[in-house]
Amino acid sequence: MTPAPEGHRGGVVRARFTSHKLISRKGPCMSYLASYAPGHRRPFEIRAVGHPWRRSTRWAAMAMAAGTVLGLVAVVPATGPAVASASKGGPVYVLYAGSLVDTMAKVSASFDKASGYAFDGFSAGSSALATEIQGKTQKADVFISAGAKSAASLEGTRNGDWVSWYAQFGTTPLLLGYNPTGKFAKYFKTEPWYKVITMPGFRLGRTDPAIDPKGVLAVEALNDAARAEKMPALKTLGTETSDVFPEESMVGRLQAHQLDAAFFYLVEAEAANIPTVTLGSIKLVNPYVVTVVNRAPHEAGAVAFVKFLLNAKGSAILRSFGLTVDSPAILSGPKSAVPKPLQSLVS
Repeated sequence: MTPAPEGHRGGVVRARFTSHKLISRKGPCMSYLASYAPGHRRPFEIRAVGHPWRRSTRWAAMAMAAGTVLGLVAVVPATGPAVASASKGGPVYVLYAGSLVDTMAKVSASFDKASGYAFDGFSAGSSALATEIQGKTQKADVFISAGAKSAASLEGTRNGDWVSWYAQFGTTPLLLGYNPTGKFAKYFKTEPWYKVITMPGFRLGRTDPAIDPKGVLAVEALNDAARAEKMPALKTLGTETSDVFPEESMVGRLQAHQLDAAFFYLVEAEAANIPTVTLGSIKLVNPYVVTVVNRAPHEAGAVAFVKFLLNAKGSAILRSFGLTVDSPAILSGPKSAVPKPLQSLVS
């Protein structure tokens, strides 16, 4: 880490990829590079997808010393999202669940155009984002969490009083997405999913339940199937660490044939054109919740963004990505704590 140059927020700088298509409707592209639209950020990390590099901040330093990684590395502050572009309304820092990357790309473009603000997003596992907010390592105006637990963990004086209310605006089911050109693809058409994933040589992916609610649901699905089908091997899969990968790398690993299948939400599988199978009698659904963070540095912009998300235009985009939209959004917490412009949109 090096001291931040003059004009940068925060005390240190990190390298982060700001563009390059990893998830493509036409297939994978240089699958060790992260990919997001301008205004969407994740911490710099080279993914070892078919490449011997280790995940290490050392590579960030080397990339900065070289001056560029194919011209795609930007230097941004570590204490908050990077401002993507100048705007009359200013930036809006949105920390959001990694499963909504494609959805937020569309939402943010429409929001920027309609409002004059500049969406500035940072995505990761929801539990990890809550930790970033609580530890003041990422500044946030808006927090969008997969599941309510991460938002609730920021309520109360003991937890920093970062959240006083949150509202559920949509849900998406947990599914199993598979590589359509993989050697196990044909079996998903004839065999139950739980039998396919226990076949010799099958490579399954899931996220870490310690930092991501989807990882929690994946383990729950494996345990439920193990009990229902009397297959202890499924429960074992839920305890192994070799099949745990960062959420942001899962699609790329699947497309690069490093995985045969992985647990996905419908919203992210549809965005990446990943074929899926349901989990049969196991019905697990993830709710997405949103809140304006207390002491938000750009409260007016935060309110404007949440209002756009919950209004007709935002809801239409969410539906187009396969979310089941809750309208009005389902409120948790006192309505008096909700900013007045948003109170008519929650119930």
